[in-house]
Formats: sequence, C-alpha cells, structure tokens
Amino acid sequence: MDTHPAPALSSLSPKALVWAPHRLMFFIGSSNLLLAMLWWALWLVGTRWPALLPMHQPQPYAGWMHAFVMQYQMLPSFIFGFLLTTFPKWMGQPDFERWRFPPVGLGLFGGQLATLLGVMGWEVGITVGLWLTLGGWAAGLATLGPLLWRERGTTWHARSAFAGLVLGFVGMLAWLGFMLGASPMWAFVSIKMGTFGLLLPVYFTVAHRMFPFFAGNVVKGYVAWRPLWLLAVAWPLLMLHLALELVHAYGWLWVADVPLLGLFVLALWRWWPRGEAPRILSVLFIGLAWLPVAVALYATQSIGYLLTGVYMLGRAPAHALFIGFFGSVLIAMVTRVTQGHSGRPMVMPGVAWYAFWAIQAVAVVRVFAEVMPDGPAWQAAAAVGWLLAFVPWVARIGRIYLAPRADGRPG
Repeated sequence: MDTHPAPALSSLSPKALVWAPHRLMFFIGSSNLLLAMLWWALWLVGTRWPALLPMHQPQPYAGWMHAFVMQYQMLPSFIFGFLLTTFPKWMGQPDFERWRFPPVGLGLFGGQLATLLGVMGWEVGITVGLWLTLGGWAAGLATLGPLLWRERGTTWHARSAFAGLVLGFVGMLAWLGFMLGASPMWAFVSIKMGTFGLLLPVYFTVAHRMFPFFAGNVVKGYVAWRPLWLLAVAWPLLMLHLALELVHAYGWLWVADVPLLGLFVLALWRWWPRGEAPRILSVLFIGLAWLPVAVALYATQSIGYLLTGVYMLGRAPAHALFIGFFGSVLIAMVTRVTQGHSGRPMVMPGVAWYAFWAIQAVAVVRVFAEVMPDGPAWQAAAAVGWLLAFVPWVARIGRIYLAPRADGRPG
C-alpha cells in the first residue's frame, strides 16, 4: 500500500491524477464523455444535414459504434474509478497501490481515443481501440477480483458489481468475435449485454448500497432500507430480459419488465427521503426515478408489440434509461464523490445543478424524438444538448482532479 502523503502543489499538475483512483478515472471518464458525444453529435448532424456536414460512415455501422463506446469505454471509466475507490473500503482492506489503476485508465482512454479516430476514418483505430479497451478492462478485473476471495466475510454488493463487470467483459469478447468475422448477431449480443448485463446491474447495485446510506446520514428520522432480496430478485429478472432480447422475443419482454417495474417502484418509494434533503442528495433520487420510467416504457412497448406487431416506441425506452437514469445518476454520484474526496463542502455546485437539470431536458427531448416529426433533427438536438449540459461541469471537475485537496489532506 502507498502510504506516502501527496506532495503539496501550488498549481494544477497532471501528477495529481495518480494520487487516487477516482482522480485519474473520473478525469479520463470526463474526457471520454465529451469526446464520445462530440463525435456522435457531429455524426447525427451530418446524417440529418449531409450537405452541411458530411461525415464518414464507419464499419461497423456508426450506431453500433456509438453503443459500444458509451457502454464499454465512456461509462466504465467512471464505474472503475468508483469501484477502485470503494471496493477496499466495502471489504475493510487496504487501498490499492498507485501503480494498479493507471493501466485501467490508459486502456480505457487510449482505447476510446483510437476507436474515435477509427470511426472518423483511421479504420485500423477501431481494432486498436478494442484491444486497448480489453487490456484496460482486464487490468481492472485483475485488480478488483482478488479482493473478493481475500475478504473474510461476504460483501454481496461487491460480488454483484463484479458479476456485472464480468458480464461486461464477456460482452466485449462477443464484440471481438464480431470484429474477427463472426456473425453480426454477436455485435447485437454485445450491445444488449452492455445494457442489461453490465450497466443496469452495476448501477442498481451501487444505488442499493449507497443511496439509503447517504440519506440516512443527513435526513432526520430516515431509516435505511437495504434488503439483499432486492438484488436477489433483480438479477434473475434482468437476465430474463436479456435472454428474451437475445432471442428477439420482444413481445414477451413484459414478463420480465412488469415485475422489474414493481421492484424498482418499491425501491424508489422506500428509499425516497421524506424529510428535508440537500440538493446533493435529492438529485440521486430524482435520477433514480428515471429507472421505473424507462422500465415502464420497455413494458409498454413489449405489450404493444405483442398485441399489434408494431415496435411503437423505437429507442425511447433505451434513452430514458441511458440519458435519464445513467446520465442523471452519473452527474449526481460523480459530483458527490468529487466534492467529498477533494475536501470541499458536500453541496451541489451551480454548474452541477445546471448540468443535472439540463440533462433532464435532454432526456425528455431524446425520448420524444422517437415519435416526433423529423426525428433525426430532434436526435441531433439532444446530442448537442448533451454537450451543452456537460461542458461546464466537466471543466469544473477536471480542474479539481488536477489540484490538491482543498483541505490540504492527501488523496
């Protein structure tokens, strides 16, 4: 374990990024976030108005590449940053040595950068980016995994999150198979596993562990409710949804989604703080409210498809999940971790408050873009809105990661 205190800096320095896992990984995640959506916004604008901005159509198709980048490169940058910080704390073990997390960050940042250069025209970059990303993921799993069998007890939240990461790695191997010449079905498998095998289980696990804990610390009279049966029930239902997606049984997704909806509504109702809550806490639960909304849209679409054969909502449920739930909780959690681990007051800064509400508007626009006239124009507007929402927030937190803690402590 590296116990040496971080040296004091009088100004911003890249050296600060290696003082703690969240510094490096959140800095990389923030960079990946803007770069990924800058390309996607340009591509959507170019698709809708090709005379204005002609864009290269990559192989694989740009929509598939967008899903891969967001699910396996951008969001995991933040996920690994959080888990590399919290895993040792959850299990009462020493913090990781500093040399353990740079390979994870370099793999995810270098992998996404090469991938984006690939979709812009440097075609070999897509392959290079995949191998770098696999290397970063492997380093992350090799760092986190041993803690599970070294701990004396059983930390189910750690095991649940790690199971999601393992499924995510399997999803990337499916993408690798597709890139090596296997059927496009493997690309489909990879994309669906990224959503229902990786991201949704990990997000719900972290919410189950942390949200009631945070509320119990600040809301008078709040009783934390975290029964493990919630996770035990959620996992098989999510796997059922995934299995039905993989066999294209869209008319029967409601069999998994209706009980999932009930489960998530129950969790939201039991976790929601009834007393006075600060903004930095409230945003967690407002973001969480998108989860039952997204699942309700999935269930509605499934039942409608069963009855009419029409896939009426398109990608609206997926974007309620990705932008509404994943995006909102990303802002809320990263802001919270950044404030706390930089020695700053546990409050919601103005740019974070702006980013959070701006992303609510972006989510609504993107969901309704599926049913609006000239949907591609609304999709492009939502992508541009994402950038406008996140740029000030990223600028603020990026500066924090390059600077010493405000309270003078190491880390």
